[in-house]
Amino acid sequence: MNAQRPAGLRILLLCHSFNSLTQRLFAELRARGHRVSVELDINDRVTEEAVALFQPELLIAPFLKRRIPASVWQALPCLVVHPGPPGDQGPNALDWAVLRGEREWGVTVLQANAEFDAGPVWAHAAFPLRQAAKGSLYRREVTQAALAATLAAVQRFQNGDRTGEPPPPALWRPAMRQTDRAIHWADHTTAEVLARLRCADGQPGVLDALWGQACHLMDGHAASGAAMAGFPDAAPGELLAQRDGALLRRTRDGGVWIGHVRRADAAAGFKQAATQAFAAEAAALPELTAPLQRPEDEWGELRYSEHGPEGARVGCLHFDFHNGAMSTGRCERLRAAWQAVRERPVQVLLLMGGEDFFSNGIDLNAIEAAAHRAGDSAADASWRNIQAMNDLALAVIETTDRVTVSLLRGNAGAGGAFLALAADEVWAHEGVVLNPHYKNMGNLYGSEYWTYLLPRRLGETGAQALMRQRTPLRALDAWHLTLIDHCDEAGRKGFEDRCLQRALALAASYNLPQRLAAKQATRERDEARRPLAHHREQELARMHRNFYGFDPSYHVARHHFVHKLPHAWTPRHLAVHR
Repeated sequence: MNAQRPAGLRILLLCHSFNSLTQRLFAELRARGHRVSVELDINDRVTEEAVALFQPELLIAPFLKRRIPASVWQALPCLVVHPGPPGDQGPNALDWAVLRGEREWGVTVLQANAEFDAGPVWAHAAFPLRQAAKGSLYRREVTQAALAATLAAVQRFQNGDRTGEPPPPALWRPAMRQTDRAIHWADHTTAEVLARLRCADGQPGVLDALWGQACHLMDGHAASGAAMAGFPDAAPGELLAQRDGALLRRTRDGGVWIGHVRRADAAAGFKQAATQAFAAEAAALPELTAPLQRPEDEWGELRYSEHGPEGARVGCLHFDFHNGAMSTGRCERLRAAWQAVRERPVQVLLLMGGEDFFSNGIDLNAIEAAAHRAGDSAADASWRNIQAMNDLALAVIETTDRVTVSLLRGNAGAGGAFLALAADEVWAHEGVVLNPHYKNMGNLYGSEYWTYLLPRRLGETGAQALMRQRTPLRALDAWHLTLIDHCDEAGRKGFEDRCLQRALALAASYNLPQRLAAKQATRERDEARRPLAHHREQELARMHRNFYGFDPSYHVARHHFVHKLPHAWTPRHLAVHR
């Protein structure tokens, strides 16, 4: 007789923000039958109130910047997800690991007590540490290890355990200071510069200066020897060229591309593309363009490659935009690239997205920057951006002479999720989380032809139901819903190779001509029934109200998001206890 599955637990997730790791745990715990509610860490009183209202059996803290109040951890088992191996302590564990070039790292789930990161260990998981930015590691290896360790800890709790293992001897790592991250351009090699940029990725950035103006640098990429060959006499620290919004800067032994910065002045103190933040100064630098098909060591946001024999070829168009944000310019460049590769003799086109994100839709930071430019506005920038996103989605929808596939190597949200649906098929791996809705950003209505793309997969009723919900969706659940066409359960490693083999088989399939003929006939029937232009017009009429109407919800939500302002309350769709 089969053993009965333990009843689900009441679990409260306490977090600084509902970030990618918290979203993954939220979705995975719910999929395993647990009743999960979320409370954002606003202050101790609010946390105490959430515990009193929800009466959880277990509290899990996946992402905190403060200690859990003693009144809570003394009354309730509280498990903290720490991005470091057992014994590691301190608030910047992953930052130090990246800076020091650790080869192995891990995640520990430990019980909160009076000491910081020093409670009993309930579970841990290890992984090799890639040479990559902190944010990329966090979204991939850290999240996967955190999921494994958290599920193991929850299983122990379900099995009746109430105490973890004694922690090993502690190694305390203090908060990392800007002096620890500082770049000395005359002394540091490219590898040393990249380590500093990568350990500060996203937040807080490396405090430095461009054109004599203080700013925080982030999003670094090694420059190739070919790129540096054009500047043989450049001095370390010198700014040399621009590409895809990034600035090329000389190091002691080479160069780095600096993709994003945050200026120190209060008005523009949010992350922007480097050439946007210093537009006037960057305009004097030469544009160092890179072809779509180029060597692997030549950095650029767009890249194209082809695979397979003549008559059964697959084209792969990569677009690796920082944090999945697609500004007006990025949309226009990607659309131009798509139109160019459409001329190639390939049978299947893969829209690859980036390694960490497929796309998250319009670029809220670039839109916020428009609010600080004379003669521009956030509303106008939003309107330009959504039009460019729509033009891109339309180009994909209207590619009817070959099979198109969106490959989700990373998460997708808002307009980025619907851009993926513009292709004939959507393939993802089991670690991907989708947020196929817009409402969380100030009740946006959304565009990208979602009123056409979603009902053709889910039907009108299913489409409306999905758009009403505002919670993250696992790729496996999206596949069960028929929102996507394939969920690879073998994991992230090797995903691209497996999908390329799948695409090559599709390109060589005997019935490909019949499939394309059916696709073209369906598109013609759909257009006759309701033109795509009508879908766009109706969607944009609602979006126009979001951008220019009397309700400022979108602009307020965008401003809070971009400036990382603290939350005043937890959204009710997450805090089910409220």
